Amino acid sequence: MTIATSSDLFDDLRNAQDELLRMSGMRRQWLAQLGNSRATEAWAPAVDITERKDAYLVTAELPGVGTADLEVTFQDGLLTIQGERHPAGDAAGEKVHRAERCYGAFSRSINLPSHVQADKIEATAKDGVLRILVPKAPEARAKRIQVQPGKAKPVVTGTAVKNGG
Repeated sequence: MTIATSSDLFDDLRNAQDELLRMSGMRRQWLAQLGNSRATEAWAPAVDITERKDAYLVTAELPGVGTADLEVTFQDGLLTIQGERHPAGDAAGEKVHRAERCYGAFSRSINLPSHVQADKIEATAKDGVLRILVPKAPEARAKRIQVQPGKAKPVVTGTAVKNGG
């Protein structure tokens, strides 16, 4: 009787996972040859949206995407990030052991309130992170109203006093 060791079990599991990923990669390649749009599976970057008193900040993870391959637009309250990520190496004769990253065109749209200053939106990219600063319009910012101490005014009721009678 042979007892399987834990390393044998993990090897079997890794081999099964590799086979599944290989088959998935072959399926994508086969679909690409057929011209199927699912071959370059749709992907969209992960996005964080935060708000501060003067602006919204949209941060998107875009490793491997250069600024030349990015386009950011804002129209009718819709902020759209689109572009394309190209495979790092595409040398002939290269053997792929694992392909988990997504490549190809992407598009991500985010609805923002209409009270923003569209002409002052700024976008910067550094270390694979896109940062889009969307300033709020001044009238949309919260205002603090100072409460002044004052004299209590008498309460006026709807009762009228009749003269004579």
